[in-house]
Amino acid sequence: MDFERLNLDIKDIRRRNRWLGLALAVQALAQVLTLAIMFSLLGSVRTVVVPPSLDKTFWVTHDKASHEYLEQMGAFIAWLVLDVTPASIDWKKEVLLGYVEPDQYGPLKTRQEVEAERLKRINAATVFAPQQLVPNEDTQSVVIHGRLRTLVNGFETANELKSYRVEFSYADARMHLKTFKEVPYGGK
Repeated sequence: MDFERLNLDIKDIRRRNRWLGLALAVQALAQVLTLAIMFSLLGSVRTVVVPPSLDKTFWVTHDKASHEYLEQMGAFIAWLVLDVTPASIDWKKEVLLGYVEPDQYGPLKTRQEVEAERLKRINAATVFAPQQLVPNEDTQSVVIHGRLRTLVNGFETANELKSYRVEFSYADARMHLKTFKEVPYGGK
């Protein structure tokens, strides 16, 4: 037996075991670090969603949306509600109802059906030109200031500065229309 050769083999095996132990420790540390990062991100992940038309980048968390999203959705909702003709109000109503909070669906549907009947009966159209959008991330709302023109049989009957408040809520991984109401012009 070659005692010297066996001693070298044992030393080589111990050296390899130390390197394997070090590699295992580094891998275990990396896994612990990965788990810590994953747990720190739970609940703070932002979900990227695409509104009807994409003009700006924005973010959405589990209970809030950025002011850019509020502006885009507020302008879109205002377009659906206020920029209507007898020919377009029915399909805009159906699109709008797809964004409405479930408990507001019935009242808003009734309101839009009454408005559709009125517009068709008097052959009226409304055109809304937004001039300023004032979002509020804390209340998840946006106030839209602009000019509302009303035309009956092609003749302008009203041309007024108006403000509307659009409030949103977050449920089922998407934003829902909570309220749409007129507020005093220039108000918040």
